[in-house]
Amino acid sequence: MDQPLNNSAELYACLYAGEFPAQAMLRLRPELRNRPCAVMEGEPPLKHVCSLNALARRLGAAHGMTQVEIETFPSVTVLARSTAEEKTARSVLWECAGAFSPRMEDISRGTVFRCVIDITGTGMLFGPPQSLAEALLKRVREIGITASIAVSCNFDVAVCVARGMTPKDEVSVVPVGKEAAMLAPLPLSVLELSEEQAETFSLWGIRTLEMLAALPEKSLIARMGQKGKRLWQLARGERTHLFVPQERAFKLEEHMELDSPVELLTSLLFVIETMLEQLILRASSHALSLASVAITLSLESKGSYTRTIRPALPSNDRQLWIKLIHLDLEAHPPQAAILSLTVSAEPGSTGKVQLGLFSPQLPEPMRLDLTVARLGAMVGEGNVGRPELNDTHRPDSFRIDRFSVPAETISGVSGQQRLPKRQLRPAEKAVVKLRYKRPVEFLVRRKRYHVEQAYGPWTASGEWWNPTAWESEEWDVIGRSGDGAVLRCCLSHDQTGSWRMVALYD
Repeated sequence: MDQPLNNSAELYACLYAGEFPAQAMLRLRPELRNRPCAVMEGEPPLKHVCSLNALARRLGAAHGMTQVEIETFPSVTVLARSTAEEKTARSVLWECAGAFSPRMEDISRGTVFRCVIDITGTGMLFGPPQSLAEALLKRVREIGITASIAVSCNFDVAVCVARGMTPKDEVSVVPVGKEAAMLAPLPLSVLELSEEQAETFSLWGIRTLEMLAALPEKSLIARMGQKGKRLWQLARGERTHLFVPQERAFKLEEHMELDSPVELLTSLLFVIETMLEQLILRASSHALSLASVAITLSLESKGSYTRTIRPALPSNDRQLWIKLIHLDLEAHPPQAAILSLTVSAEPGSTGKVQLGLFSPQLPEPMRLDLTVARLGAMVGEGNVGRPELNDTHRPDSFRIDRFSVPAETISGVSGQQRLPKRQLRPAEKAVVKLRYKRPVEFLVRRKRYHVEQAYGPWTASGEWWNPTAWESEEWDVIGRSGDGAVLRCCLSHDQTGSWRMVALYD
């Protein structure tokens, strides 16, 4: 009786994605996925097709075709190979696999992505191997990659079965003890033979793994050496593998090289939206949000241009990010055509603020960010934010910092009540009458007030070592006019002796 696969001491899942250069290019170009496409590499006149999708293959396009040959297929879209986009796509697939097991080994070669995952003992988390493979395949499809997955208790069997699966086969689970039977009908090409080995087996009439496994071991070793023994063990599903797990840092980044220089902002936003969708999908799979997004543009002038957008709170709202990026790039456009772009994000978690029963309601983060961005586009980026006092006693000395919603719970004001102070900008001229160096009357806004109460003087000075040295004296006064109107204000005069009304109290 066959041993249940769940109880096997070792269990591996191989994620196999063929024609990877073409898939990496089409992942961020959804408008081309339903069209025949071919990817070329090399320099003219030695450019040749290195990868193509199934639609191009059906038309007769093939690997190794030159530029002249591929141009005989007018319906085939030709793309230049981008190793940077392939690197990003590999990282994305690595993240998908890492969500199911931290033990992974990358055995990619040439134009193929192959990753083997050690899923031993994951049954309690993801169910039987069939369910795990289907869940992994679903996540891979969401990022725009077509792949196949094979599960086996033997490392090399999983790799060979995954490579030999047809496009219609998506998931294959090899039962324990049936490894040789599953390998038997597969062609020898799944073993990645050298040209010399392939020619030798072709002369012998060996075409499948079943025929290779049937050869006498000693005779095969006598003719082909230890390499022949290795191939014989692989064909029988008996070769052991030393699993070497690899680790990669989690990095939210997408890169895309444009087919032609782009100058229009609308065209650039269309590309950025697709890349943001991928970043949000990857962050969501780790229960994270995007805290900030940095866009690096490679310009036709051989320079680079970077803009960073950071909202008040982390968010995975794609429309919010697109609008914020649109407003930022509209206010700070690049000065040359764009050749390629990289969109990277800093992950973060959305914090929850619990308010008191009688606390005021905070504004929605999305509306707040859009409002601040729109105001910044109208009046200037440095003129919108939250005022912060500078570390000085100089009157009216402040700076504008980035606006953010406080994370702490908002509580009501307790203890001594304080009057709100409204700063006047610019300060208004005033005429003040003094008696014993205290204000007793003042004229402001064409109205005369008699001082009922005066508090002060509050004197301050500083920066005597600079040409901008300052010295001021302030009085908080309560004045009443002849018609009974009351005015609570702050009167100030500097070293020139001129008086001004600088603030009002409610």
